[in-house]
Amino acid sequence: MFSCNAISKPSFELLGESCQPKIRPRIWQQQLIQLLRRRLSPQAIQGRDVLVHAGPGAGKTLGALLSFEAMQRGGGLTRFIVFCHRNSILNQWHQASKQLGLNLQDWEACPEQPEILKQADGWAVTYQGAGLQLETLIAELKDWAGDGLLAIADEAHHLGMNPDEPQGPAWGRTFLALTGSSKIRLGLTGTPFRADNLAFCAARRVRVEAEGALVEQISPDLCVEPSELIHAGDVRPLEFRFQDGWVEHSRPGQPDRDVSPLSAEVRESWRARNLRRAIRISDSSSIALQLLLRARRQLEKVRRHHHDAAGLVIARDIEHAGGIAQLLQEEGDRVELVHSQDRDASARLAAFQTSKADWLVSIDMCAEGFDAPRLRVVAYLTTVVTRSRFIQGITRAVRISTARASLEPVPRHPSYVFAPADPLLMGHARSWSKTEPYLIRDSEAKAEENTTMGHWRGPSLPLEAVNDGAGAVIRLRTPNLPSFLQR
Repeated sequence: MFSCNAISKPSFELLGESCQPKIRPRIWQQQLIQLLRRRLSPQAIQGRDVLVHAGPGAGKTLGALLSFEAMQRGGGLTRFIVFCHRNSILNQWHQASKQLGLNLQDWEACPEQPEILKQADGWAVTYQGAGLQLETLIAELKDWAGDGLLAIADEAHHLGMNPDEPQGPAWGRTFLALTGSSKIRLGLTGTPFRADNLAFCAARRVRVEAEGALVEQISPDLCVEPSELIHAGDVRPLEFRFQDGWVEHSRPGQPDRDVSPLSAEVRESWRARNLRRAIRISDSSSIALQLLLRARRQLEKVRRHHHDAAGLVIARDIEHAGGIAQLLQEEGDRVELVHSQDRDASARLAAFQTSKADWLVSIDMCAEGFDAPRLRVVAYLTTVVTRSRFIQGITRAVRISTARASLEPVPRHPSYVFAPADPLLMGHARSWSKTEPYLIRDSEAKAEENTTMGHWRGPSLPLEAVNDGAGAVIRLRTPNLPSFLQR
């Protein structure tokens, strides 16, 4: 049963005792409506592709639907189709559409009900499903939408395409084939993506000068900075607690000891090995164990005023996640362990949003599309150090429910991120609230980056954490950073 309180992204007012909300668009959502209105003008010269970059909690789903609703009332658009990469995200579009009173139907689920599809305002389909039934969907779209179609690419960074290489990614080709006759195309993303030699099917390439050289960037038409959302009270700020320590490097049978500080190691192979050792929980001196204990204490503090608050642990693999879950359970915590091999993983993730569990332990399931406003603490214990994956993980804790928003001042109470003091992760934390450009790099730059940014594949040496310094914590508040971390 759909509930008015299930969607907490934008503020809204209830009309009388009805469950039908009156949405008050956020400032950036109003800007998007005006942007699409200008693009639909006969005098528009910028083209029909629009790319929006807005972080988690910004309200991208409702922003797109509010824009369509405004254009539909004005006669500029008649129908919309939304493409998603996972069924769980399709469910969010269905809930948001109900909140606005729009009739959204799952195209793949209604093959024998053409009348239901025909009467819908919008269709929802996965990229995979659309590709498998491409010709059928092309024909049905033309008959259903005519020339007033809005095509929405959700999590649009999955659609990287190179116009010079027609055999590019399949999802990108599918999207272009299906939306060739659409009136306007809208790409939504909150994830800065790697675009090596790839253009983006719903964006503009621009050439800019950087460090004395010309480079190409993918330029969003509308960019919503996380810092702006924090200032407006739409999302929570994040505070970081980086667990530092020393790691010992030695070879079997050799008496020499060589220790390396986790936070200050600049040699890439050592940095990567330090992090692999730091996330282990096998001994009492491990950095990961100290980190988890501090994360537990922080969650206990948060729950004094946010009673159903919960924590998320992002682990390296299933075995690692199992060990962490067992450790937390031994401390008396209620733990939900979810990973990709669970047949009911999606259902369990959805249930966690309203469950009594203290912690959710997962590997790579809690990223795009996972919405749980009760998450207030994140423990990042994986060796994945790319900026996009790190930000995807930690920003699961920035959303705020409508109920909590009415109780907290602006800026909102912060959520907390605990992570090993890896130099790359600390660098990402400094800039998480600022949007980085979408760079289009050449193949030589890509090859060079792969050799220096965490892809080292050399031999693994046995490592041992050293007690001295293992308890040190580097605190980092954002978006305003202490001066010693701004150098």
